[in-house]
Amino acid sequence: MIEVTAAVSRPGNAEPQLEKLRLETPRPGEMRVRIVACGICHTDLHEHPGRMAPQPIVLGHEGAGVVEEVGEAVRGFAVGDHVILSGSSCGECPSCRENRPTYCDLAMPHCFGGKRLDGSTALSEGDEKVHSHFFGQSSFSTQAIVPERTAVKVPAHLPLEKLGPLGCGVVTGSGAVIEALKVGYGDTIAIFGTGGVGLSAVMAARLVGARRIVAVDLLPDRLELARELGATDTVLASDDNLVEQLRGITGRGLDYTLNTTNVPSVHSVALDSLAMNGTAAFVAAPRGEWSPQMFAMLAGGRMLRGVLGGDADPRLFLPKLIDYWEQGRFPFDRLLRFYDFADIGQAFSDLASGKVIKPVLRMERDHAA
Repeated sequence: MIEVTAAVSRPGNAEPQLEKLRLETPRPGEMRVRIVACGICHTDLHEHPGRMAPQPIVLGHEGAGVVEEVGEAVRGFAVGDHVILSGSSCGECPSCRENRPTYCDLAMPHCFGGKRLDGSTALSEGDEKVHSHFFGQSSFSTQAIVPERTAVKVPAHLPLEKLGPLGCGVVTGSGAVIEALKVGYGDTIAIFGTGGVGLSAVMAARLVGARRIVAVDLLPDRLELARELGATDTVLASDDNLVEQLRGITGRGLDYTLNTTNVPSVHSVALDSLAMNGTAAFVAAPRGEWSPQMFAMLAGGRMLRGVLGGDADPRLFLPKLIDYWEQGRFPFDRLLRFYDFADIGQAFSDLASGKVIKPVLRMERDHAA
């Protein structure tokens, strides 16, 4: 075992607190990764109070770092490799075999169980077990034990501190456009919510040549950024006659909508704004009761489509995003703001308030094991 500094979520704490923990050595199929930086996602905010995952737990699922130790039976990785970390999956079920690991049959226990499938955890504090393996990583830590399938190797010349958010927030938005909806040249799309996921979708829609890219949000400054990143139109969500405005942009409605919010009324607007045979995708479930207008969906041949992780296999999709970024065609790094690891509480607060789009924690050397 080695000592690490990790941000632990415990009942009653307003934000994760830095603690010294003990980290196991890798088991077969696992690696130990020194975390260079880790993005913070809204899923981390929602899980900190203990919504689905057990506590105490180390959260964090947008990590990037360097392989320090390799367990038995690991293939394709070596000490010194630079990696991005993404979600965990079994690798054996039909979804995994079809390169759709976000729909793994065991996705929930792998990502939210807080332990390996055999019930063990990689972290402890004295005699207390601390839950680990959140999304296969628990990367709010200076070091993490990760399954091989969680890691994506990247070239060593790339800035690791920028790459972690690709593993969740960025791949969710961009993958929803490119992989799930398969938006193409000349198509039209409205994107509801211009946080990290929504703005990643805007950039992806521009990348594939969508004709009209409509960004919808309550914050004018976010809409201005959306225009800079590729939106052709922006609409304030507080405007009257929102559906009429959106349908009027094309004269017949949108081919696609993507809802990144959990607001029931926004789900309704996203469906009602569709053209005939349009598809409304969503990446967050409505908060509270909501019922779609089934006859309108039937009469219009419309589809409601849930999307997890952008429908993408990180091992195949993230290298493409990195290539687009290096070409200057996918500037996701404009969404990032960096914080010292010790300032995780401030980073959580800034994300919750909307002050920052994508906070990224840098694991400072004075916190390292």
